[in-house]
Amino acid sequence: MNGIASVPVAVVFAGSRPVAPGLLDFLPPDADVVAADSGLHVATSLGLHVDLLVGDLDSAEPSAVRAAVASGTTVDRHPAEKDATDLELAFDAAITRGAGRITLVDGGGDRLDHLLGNLLLLASPALAGIEIEAFCGSARVSVARGGDPPLAIEGPPGSFVTLLPVGGAASGIVTEGLRYPLADEELAPGTTRGVSNELVAGWASVQLRSGTLLVVQPFATAESGAAQGGAR
Repeated sequence: MNGIASVPVAVVFAGSRPVAPGLLDFLPPDADVVAADSGLHVATSLGLHVDLLVGDLDSAEPSAVRAAVASGTTVDRHPAEKDATDLELAFDAAITRGAGRITLVDGGGDRLDHLLGNLLLLASPALAGIEIEAFCGSARVSVARGGDPPLAIEGPPGSFVTLLPVGGAASGIVTEGLRYPLADEELAPGTTRGVSNELVAGWASVQLRSGTLLVVQPFATAESGAAQGGAR
């Protein structure tokens, strides 16, 4: 991850399908572990102790909740009828607990609306000033915001990097280390121009003057970039 090591970090688990055990290698150590409802099951399947469980708990198994509480997990229960998803509440709780960096773990599921909502949440203006990354399936997603320092990107040479503007146009985009460079350029919402760029070497960076970009590395947790397919 980017940033200063001393910044408090939280790993937030969304309710999702199980994730591969190898994902542990990509998660920051000694993080505050927060689970959104049945994200409890995802975290414990990796052998992690959940420090805080947040949500209406309509999908977490009661026996798992009881076991977590017995092991020292704090529960922040919310009513089923609420104005935010369990994941958004978990992000809010992580920040309240002091997190300056948040890593989301989301193994995906059969709810496209939830997946889209989770990804858009990452780009929320309410999270400005918080360093954000997510692991969604085999993909890594980072957030680059206008006016922030350059966002560092790492991965195998030739691996894909996609830049997606969210919430409006992203302007003044400057990239280094990508096969198709951008030099003080703009990406409008809905454009596919930023899809399937590639790392030239093992690193790159992106910076922008205004707007927000989701920076997606679709095979970041795969063992090899050789299995990539598709085209620009």
